[in-house]
Amino acid sequence: MTDEKKTFILTPIARALDHLVRCPFYIYSNIRPSLDGQETKAFLLRNAAERLFYLVRRKHGMRELVEHTEGINRLMARYGVKFGIYKGGEFHEQLFPFDAIPRVITHDDFQQLEKGLIQRVDALNLFLNDIYGDKKIIKDGVIPEEFVFISSGYLPQCEGITPPKNIYSHISGIDLVLGKDGEWYILEDNLRIPSGASYPMIAREICRRVSPATFSNNSVVDNRNYAAMLRQTMDWVNTGGIPVIMTPGRYNAAYFEHSYLAERTGSELATCTDLFVENNYLYYKDYREKKQKVGVIYRRISDEYLDPMTFNPESLIGIPNIMDVYRSGNVAIVNAPGNGVADDKGIYYFVPKMIRYYLDQEPVLKNAPTYLPFYDEDRKYVLDNLEKLVIKDVAEAGGYGVIFGNELSSEKLSEMKRLIEKESRRFIAQEVVDFQDMEVMEGEDRVLRKADLRAFVLSGETTRVWPSGLTRFSRNADSFVVNSSQGGGFKDTWVLSQWKK
Repeated sequence: MTDEKKTFILTPIARALDHLVRCPFYIYSNIRPSLDGQETKAFLLRNAAERLFYLVRRKHGMRELVEHTEGINRLMARYGVKFGIYKGGEFHEQLFPFDAIPRVITHDDFQQLEKGLIQRVDALNLFLNDIYGDKKIIKDGVIPEEFVFISSGYLPQCEGITPPKNIYSHISGIDLVLGKDGEWYILEDNLRIPSGASYPMIAREICRRVSPATFSNNSVVDNRNYAAMLRQTMDWVNTGGIPVIMTPGRYNAAYFEHSYLAERTGSELATCTDLFVENNYLYYKDYREKKQKVGVIYRRISDEYLDPMTFNPESLIGIPNIMDVYRSGNVAIVNAPGNGVADDKGIYYFVPKMIRYYLDQEPVLKNAPTYLPFYDEDRKYVLDNLEKLVIKDVAEAGGYGVIFGNELSSEKLSEMKRLIEKESRRFIAQEVVDFQDMEVMEGEDRVLRKADLRAFVLSGETTRVWPSGLTRFSRNADSFVVNSSQGGGFKDTWVLSQWKK
């Protein structure tokens, strides 16, 4: 490579790095280049794939951005865009590899997705309100009683508690894949503490500075509104006090996200040592020992660790008696404790029925074809067809507990069958959805890899879908597992603005 070409490639990266160094904690909101610039020939083409094909080859379009993928990843590493995992009892931080070729969703496709996601999250919120209240859906026989109450996510300690504004899942992370048949399929509903929004946020910020022409020339919806949407959601349920994002600390897998969102939303970032209960209210104490009442807490720790007086008494990262404050209506907890009963992989089976039951509507988005070994008929089908199904442990997350039947030896298949017969409630089985491959850069080559989409739905005064999302891809050929904890990478998700003639 000539010195001239090296300079051409490095200069935009150097400019971005210089800007980042001068900016406190990744905040660039004072610079707002237009993302809805002049319309190009690319958007006259009929579908997103054709548009992308054209854009990548534009002299001042996607090509420049893709050429700087390595530099973009270096920038993200420098500024702590990492996630943590525990292996062998040890904590390790690692990069979440970024690929600069985005997922492109057309305006019309996103409108349909938006409609289906809002419908689904609204039904799930109604289900949570019902299951911790009147339990009409059980009384009417839509969902079996025993199926709900043996869920590990159901918390009897939350019975009778009505959260502020009756919202349980304020931030929902809905995982989807786009099948080769052109249909979107829901894989999972994440209603406890879904993470991942920060990664496309900061990736877009860096990309925008490395290749401003890419975003000034193409009609991509601005994704910088997530922080505002989150703050509005928190403000809607605030009971009177400051907003706080609670983190277990820097050794948590998503600590980067905690700190980033706190900065962007203007919330206090706090650990359990900064928070305490007094006179049935929650307070935050800053480094100057100043005490402030907390009105809403976006907690990024699991239910069982939230309050040692209510849940796990051995928790060292929770806040003693916060559940008393919550039960009294003196603080909003985002997301509400007890949501796990609604994102149980077994309950997932019943979400289409919830939509019909609570909303009297047909589901807009499809579940992946799913079987519950809990039922005799489904169990027989699963046992007879195990080698071509995906088996999921309902209590696991992060890609763990996912078993592909076609990868098991005959001995392991037999073991799995015995386990399913013995613990039928523990598992669901799904048909393998043949979802679309996406182009990913591997060195200087383009390869095809499986990818999913985590869409973020925020429920406040209204239910809204963030016009972006986290696209995760497998870095291994023929692998369907895309989770970061399993070695996956991520892409930005572009939602195109409406084409105007």
